Amino acid sequence: MKIRRILATAVAAAVTTPVVFLSAAPAFADTKPSPASTQKPAQGEDDEPPTLDELKAAVALAQKEYDDAVVALDRARTAVDALEKPDHPLRTAVTEARGKAGKAAAAETAADTALAEAEQAEEDLPDDAGKEQKEAAAEAVETAKETAEKAAADKAAADEVLRLASKDLADASVAASQVFHRAEVAKEEASRKLDDAKEELAFHEDMVGACEPDEAVQIDLSGPQKVTAGEPAVFSMRVTNASDRALDLVDVYADALRDPAPGEDTGEDTDEETDFEKWTIPVEWSSADVLEWTPVGEEFETIEVGKLAKGAHYDVKLRLTVDADAPAGGGSVFAFGQYENNDGTCGISLDGGHANFDVLAAKGDKPTPTPTPTPSPSTSTPAPATTTGGNTGTTQQGGSSTTPVTTGGTLAATGANDVLPQLGLAAAGAVALGAGAMVVARRRRAGAQA
Repeated sequence: MKIRRILATAVAAAVTTPVVFLSAAPAFADTKPSPASTQKPAQGEDDEPPTLDELKAAVALAQKEYDDAVVALDRARTAVDALEKPDHPLRTAVTEARGKAGKAAAAETAADTALAEAEQAEEDLPDDAGKEQKEAAAEAVETAKETAEKAAADKAAADEVLRLASKDLADASVAASQVFHRAEVAKEEASRKLDDAKEELAFHEDMVGACEPDEAVQIDLSGPQKVTAGEPAVFSMRVTNASDRALDLVDVYADALRDPAPGEDTGEDTDEETDFEKWTIPVEWSSADVLEWTPVGEEFETIEVGKLAKGAHYDVKLRLTVDADAPAGGGSVFAFGQYENNDGTCGISLDGGHANFDVLAAKGDKPTPTPTPTPSPSTSTPAPATTTGGNTGTTQQGGSSTTPVTTGGTLAATGANDVLPQLGLAAAGAVALGAGAMVVARRRRAGAQA
């Protein structure tokens, strides 16, 4: 599971300020709604997500860098190819030097042969040879020696010229190959950066685009404090239109994750490579309109609430089943909402409802000790008040649901000590999975309507 940078702020807030997502005080002490939390996550400049203009500028810059890299690679390839051509100056110099060295070698060989013959002729003089004969033979040897020495010097000079010319060509070839290799790497990196920038922009346009984050869709969750591994647990979710107008189409995504077990490797950083799915708890849902338990993310990627009148609500049951092999610890269920109106307006609620609970080891297994929670003052998402009637909002089919919803328990009183980083990780995963699912659902629905 990868998450885009557009979710980095929400995930960072979940990890670094988990109390914003996970209240450290009991969330449902009674059936009266508690005041909404006003605590905001501390954010610096680096926490701000990129704007659409910034992402477009990043794509333009990445495109320019890619285009420059392509030009540089072509130039480097041309330089490598040019060195292979016989008319290249360096290769021409080698060819000429090789020719001269060959001639010098032949001259040296001839001089050495002449010297050997002169020496042999001097040695073969008869004993009765005259003085003039002997002087002529000695002079011939001396002349041959001088010629041989000069030929050897000329050959050495020609060989040095050839060596230097060959070295220049070899060095130029190596340098051109290195430049070509660097240009290839630069082009690949520029291509990756361009793809990433385009993907960021496309994701931003899908994720946000004209849809700005707002809290028109309010979600309240309640459920049991303790969930036994391997046994289903039912939570209640109320989706309320908190805006000042009717919402034409409301979708909700629900997700649940368990806390990493003590000693379980979660990685040093929570980033776009973090895989949250190994801690995911399967979630099923049902309502007055969808009576059968339906897995979230399979037949329905999101829970389609449908149209909600101003102030109306819609009730959903969520059934969680923690893996029977899961260790004792903690867990959280999260929900995120979005709406789209016929006039083109839309919004996404990333600060959705949540509920925390203790995970008990499966019956018959020895439970893993968990830290004693330490209360920490905080406010939390209010619970839906117990109703005597049912939903007053319009359902998916346009009818009116009368399914009663009760507060099915209270949230676990989670301490703000060592468990918070784990809960923060769960919150980050829920933000990533939930918001990502919203995008996928919207993209597929748009494709189906095209």
